[in-house]
Amino acid sequence: MDKRYFLQASVVIVGAALSTRYINQRTEVMTTSNTEFEITKPDEEWRKVLTPEQFHVLRKHGTERAHTSPLDKQYAQGTYLCAACEQQLFIADTKFNSGTGWPSFFNPIEGAIATTVDRSFLMTRTEVHCSRCGGHLGHVFDDGPAPTGKRYCMNGVALKFVPAE
Repeated sequence: MDKRYFLQASVVIVGAALSTRYINQRTEVMTTSNTEFEITKPDEEWRKVLTPEQFHVLRKHGTERAHTSPLDKQYAQGTYLCAACEQQLFIADTKFNSGTGWPSFFNPIEGAIATTVDRSFLMTRTEVHCSRCGGHLGHVFDDGPAPTGKRYCMNGVALKFVPAE
């Protein structure tokens, strides 16, 4: 084995080890148990009340595929709730078509969501979760419409829509 090949292979191995550590890094709040939330349940109980896809997104920080949620194109009047605990999160008046393939809102209901820093997948983003049960909802970005300039890009499977009466 020549010296150049050894050095190249070493750089690849060390780089892969370091990037794996960074890709899997999440905030402390989301890697520990959700004991700081009003509603807490062990995974076994969440699995009983959530579909497998809801569990993957809400409890394991997954992401549904873009353009798969019927809520992306839902524009009727009503309220969007957390699919896990049914806390009200967004009202329909704050929903807009972001073109991303996920339901997007420019303003949550006051106190309904909490945010943490998400450093997974080689980037830093602001993760949005339900302030009541800690369920992962999506991420918020600074490219939304007025008046807030925010885009709360939510997983449709993490939401439940209740039409206005």
